[in-house]
Amino acid sequence: MKFTQTAAEKLIQIMKRDGLDPSTTAIRMGVKGGGCSGFTYTLDFTSNITKRDLTYSSFDVIIAVDKKSHLYIGQTTIDWSNDLQDRGLKFDNPLAKGSCGCKTSFMIDLEQTKNPDSKPNWMNE
Repeated sequence: MKFTQTAAEKLIQIMKRDGLDPSTTAIRMGVKGGGCSGFTYTLDFTSNITKRDLTYSSFDVIIAVDKKSHLYIGQTTIDWSNDLQDRGLKFDNPLAKGSCGCKTSFMIDLEQTKNPDSKPNWMNE
């Protein structure tokens, strides 16, 4: 799970604008059921990281994700687009079988998630 440099710079800019310290504030990423395609990405700022969270750092942005969501979005790369008609975060999730027009709702290829060779390291602990 990672951000592109463009997305990370934009998120740091938003954190600073909102009075948040990027060195202690994480982006909490997750998945919830719903949306046009079955699942929706969730993102929020948090300073509450628990021992049940997996954490990553990408271009100085801290990412926190719960283990269940990680199964669906652990390989996702998030970019930022400045296009006039499509401005905002863009998700490149190799496990997504398809998405709707808003690009924040997606379907999962369940066969890909069942592949034992693709299990995340934390599942072997």
